[in-house]
Order: sequence, then C-alpha cells, then structure tokens
Amino acid sequence: MEFLKTLGIKEKNFGASTGLKWFETTDQGELKIYSPADGKFIASVYQCSEADYDAVVKQSHEAFLQWRKIPAPKRGEIVRLVGEELRKYKEPLGRLVSYEMGKSIQEGWGEVQEMIDICDFAVGQSRQLYGFTMHSERPNHRMYDQYHPLGVVGTISAFNFPVAVWSWNAMIATVCGDTNLWKPSSKVPLTAIAVQNILAEVIKQNNLPEGLFSLVVGRGSSIGEKLLNDKRVPLISITGSTAVGRHAAKVIAGRFGKYILELGGNNAIIMTPDTDLKMAIPAIVFGAVGTAGQRCTTTRRLIIHEDIYDKVKDSVVKAYGSLKFGTPMDEKNHVGPLIDKAAVELFKDALKKVKTEGGNVIYGGEVMEGEGFESGCYVRPAIVEAENQYEIVQEETFAPILYLIKYKNSVDEAIKIHNDVVQGLSSAIFTTDMREAEQFLSHWGSDCGIANVNIGTSGAEIGGAFGGEKETGGGRESGSDAWKAYMRRQTNTINYGTELPLAQGIKFDI
Repeated sequence: MEFLKTLGIKEKNFGASTGLKWFETTDQGELKIYSPADGKFIASVYQCSEADYDAVVKQSHEAFLQWRKIPAPKRGEIVRLVGEELRKYKEPLGRLVSYEMGKSIQEGWGEVQEMIDICDFAVGQSRQLYGFTMHSERPNHRMYDQYHPLGVVGTISAFNFPVAVWSWNAMIATVCGDTNLWKPSSKVPLTAIAVQNILAEVIKQNNLPEGLFSLVVGRGSSIGEKLLNDKRVPLISITGSTAVGRHAAKVIAGRFGKYILELGGNNAIIMTPDTDLKMAIPAIVFGAVGTAGQRCTTTRRLIIHEDIYDKVKDSVVKAYGSLKFGTPMDEKNHVGPLIDKAAVELFKDALKKVKTEGGNVIYGGEVMEGEGFESGCYVRPAIVEAENQYEIVQEETFAPILYLIKYKNSVDEAIKIHNDVVQGLSSAIFTTDMREAEQFLSHWGSDCGIANVNIGTSGAEIGGAFGGEKETGGGRESGSDAWKAYMRRQTNTINYGTELPLAQGIKFDI
C-alpha cells in the first residue's frame, strides 16, 4: 500500500530507535501485524533487546542534559515544526492508524489532527510555564516558585489511540525541557515507527540532540518491566487497564518515581425528563459505537428516567439500525472491527454474563460474517437492558455494549447510580433544566474527572486536562495545567537585605 511506503514502513522493521539510529536486533522475537479490517498481513517488527533499551535510555538522558538548557520558547519552536511535519503526513498517517488499529478513517485522520492540535497548544504553553510569587514574612526577602525540566519521560500507550495519547505527553514534555521515550502497544507498533520516521526529519533538519524522541518496541515482561523499574526515567505516563496501572503504580512508587495513570472508564449519560432527544441520540450513538466501543471514554451506561425510557430505547435502537458496517478505510462506514479476535471473545463473554445476571439484549450482539467481514473481528454493537449492580455492568468491557438503566425519581437517584462504579473517567447529563445541570457539576454531582452537559462522554478537546478519578488513576494529560506533571517544582527565597531574620520569629544568636 502506498501510504506504508510514504511513511517508511518496510516489510520488516526494527523496534528501537534514538531518533536517527535504529538498533538492528533480530533475535528477540518478531511481531507480525495483521489488520483487523481485512485480516491481511501489513508488516512485521523485530522486538528490541534489553541491551537496546539500555542504550536508548542512556542516549535519551544525554539528550536531556542538552535539551534542558534550551530556552522554553525555542523548544516550542521545535514542537511547532513537528506539527508542520505532521500536517504533511496527516493523510497517510491517518490511513495507517485506521488500517492497523481498525478505527474509521475519519477517526484516524481525527487522531492525527489531535496530534497537530496538541503541537499548536504546546507552542503557546512554551511561553507560559508560570510560577507564582509569594510575600515573605521576613523583611527584605522575596519568595517565588518555579518549574524545572524533569528528565526522560516515558510514555506507555494503548492500542486504541496509537498516536494521539503519545503526543499529549510528548509535546508537552518537550516544551517543558524533557526528552521522550515511547513504548507503544505491541498490537499497533507500525504507527509508532511511522511517527518516529516523521520526527527524524525534524531532528535532522534542526540538528537536535539524538535521543530527544526515542522508541522501544518490546515485551512487557522484559522491556516494560525494565522501564517501570528504571530510575533514569523519573516520570512514566501509562494508558491501559486498571490492572496494568495498579501494578505499574506499585513498581514506580517503590523507586519514588512519578506516574500519570489513564486507566479504565465506565462512562454514563444521565437522561432526565427534560432531555433534548434530537441532541442526545447522535451523542449517545457516537459515544457508544465510535472506535467500536474501544475508547476509554466510550459511553457504556445510559441512565434514563422512566418517563422517557421507552422513547429513548426506541430511538437508540432505530439509530443503531441505520449504522453502516465494514472496512474502516471507507468513509461511508460508521463502525469498523474490534482490534483482534481476543476482543471479540470478551464481547461475547460479556453478553453471556449479562444474560445470566438477568439482562435483556434488545439489539445486536452477534459476530458479523460474510463478504467484507473475513477478519472475524466485526461485531454488531449490542444494546442491553440491565441493572447497574450487575457484576458485568460494574466492569469495563472494551467493546460496543450499551447498558440501558432505568431510574424513577429525581436526578439525585440518577447521580447515585451514575457514581456507583469504581471507575471515574467521563460523564454526561442531557437536560434543559439548569438546576439539574448545575447539580450534576456540583461537589455532590458527578465524581468523574470529566463531566459534560448536553454533549456525550467521548471526544474531549485538547485544551482541557484529560483524566479521571477512582480506579481511572487520577492522572491528567493534555491541556489546562497538566504541564506541571512533567516538571519539578522548586520554591525559592532570596534575601536582599543585610540581616538574617528567621521565619516564625525564631531567635538563634551566636
């Protein structure tokens, strides 16, 4: 395929790079990547060795020692150039995202646009790494705080957003004066290699330190564990399951490292009697079936007032009936495949379990067969009438299953149901009642990191901090003041007088 050639993807690729140099290890196993869209072989990647990893981290740290001395606005200029280079490759890179991961081509291009947008955001951020000034209680003293670069920042990304989430971390970290080490999901390494090839052009053209952007593709049991335990990497951002995050947090905390966790979501939309259905239905459907239900912000629960329950149910079923399925490379299709057959089995198992708990599948749930579905990864999204306390409803199934849950009384009841899960990422309410909307956003409202009114749970903008509470991990990435996580904070006090008064009025005469 032409877009593979354009992006420098060969039939066989190496799995470790410092930006310009690729380590040519071939004895650590070969990842053969097949597209979930059609089941066809795309290319393979040789996994890196532990020696490769050590060499990459060493180079990345050496690059940091240089990069931290560059003024932040100059670092921002480099990120601007990264954004310009991504603009050149938006079309082919978006195609690769779609073909390797399985999301629709529109979402593939949207993901690359998100990379471009975070570059633009980071350029502005490079001139706004603000500290604060404080009044000292001591005469002739000045106090302030400031932020310094942290070091090598590691990013462990998940398959569902092969490039965008890396860029949230990498571009902000870069303007903060850090260098970047990327371990992508072994399910979608080709997009990471393509990005590394794009970055190489910026590195060469601007004579940047090698190791500014590095990549390692390797086993979680070896390379992943080395990264978690590596004191040379002071911060690691991890996107993945709650189980992965729990293990990683324990290991990193054991060495007093820092981490950003973006873990599971069990996102709900509350629909009150004052819902504007014309607005709500498209938001529900995109939130539930976009990326075939494989977003951490996917809408998984609809909490519907009994007065409008039947109307909402009928409207959602009708909307699902209009969806077009097939290759994500065709812009006319709404829903593509799950990432692999293992994901299909999880989808099937969840539906079996919800039935045993008393749930009623009212739409979909089958694996699709026939022409165009030869990969075995296509499923028809399911709509299930359920109760919030069902064990399977309490879990995050990374597949397109939408649970319809009824409530009877006030929005207080709906919020209680909404918050009664262990995850806390994204949430939404549809209402035209200002009081209900404000209560949902209040201290006693949604307990999620993201709370929306009259829009869905997915599709967050890069300008806001992204992340969630509870077992979602508490991390924040992207916009707002998320940049502070990539720096170390320092409080400074300057005595410009001729005496040495102590704080709190302490006397110490010698």
